[in-house]
Amino acid sequence: MRTRLTSLLIFCLFGDPTGGPAWQKTAPVVLIVYYSESGHTRELAGAVAIGAGSVKGVEVILRSVSEVDSSEVRSAAAVIVGTPVFNAAVSPQVQAFVNSWPFDGTMKNKIGAAFTTGGGISAGEELVQVGILHSMLVFGMVVVGGEDWTSAFGASGVTNEGPFHKGPIDKVFREKGQALGKRVAELVLRFWAGNPQ
Repeated sequence: MRTRLTSLLIFCLFGDPTGGPAWQKTAPVVLIVYYSESGHTRELAGAVAIGAGSVKGVEVILRSVSEVDSSEVRSAAAVIVGTPVFNAAVSPQVQAFVNSWPFDGTMKNKIGAAFTTGGGISAGEELVQVGILHSMLVFGMVVVGGEDWTSAFGASGVTNEGPFHKGPIDKVFREKGQALGKRVAELVLRFWAGNPQ
């Protein structure tokens, strides 16, 4: 009874972060949207989805920016956005996706997070993550980073420098992606249950 009252109070004060009444949903949705040119960001997106999917009680939707539907964005409890680094900025495709979000309060109080891939160890990954998080804050979203200080702004992967030359995303970056997805999904459930502690 106390949990229901707390949930009702949160909905009254902050609105429903999923864009619709909770009683009409079977599970909160974690939407992961990405753009990938070489396949690296798609691979990291898959790791984020694995992490989110490891949390029981959430539905995970993984889409490229060309596949995602605006209704999925509106109904999601969390949106995790991924992009390769384009000259220390998000890709034009991801920027267009973010620019398409409704400015009618729909995005307010949704949980948001970011992940990125870059060719070099210091090629702008953090700048891109913070850029995505800044945009989310403009929409009133609640933004989160990774599970500890080594991924404070989200998950990232290096694809073409030092020991990380070519090939698949290194295991350490896949693990950071999984941890980010898991953290977001766990927080979604806490907010959904009315217990963000």
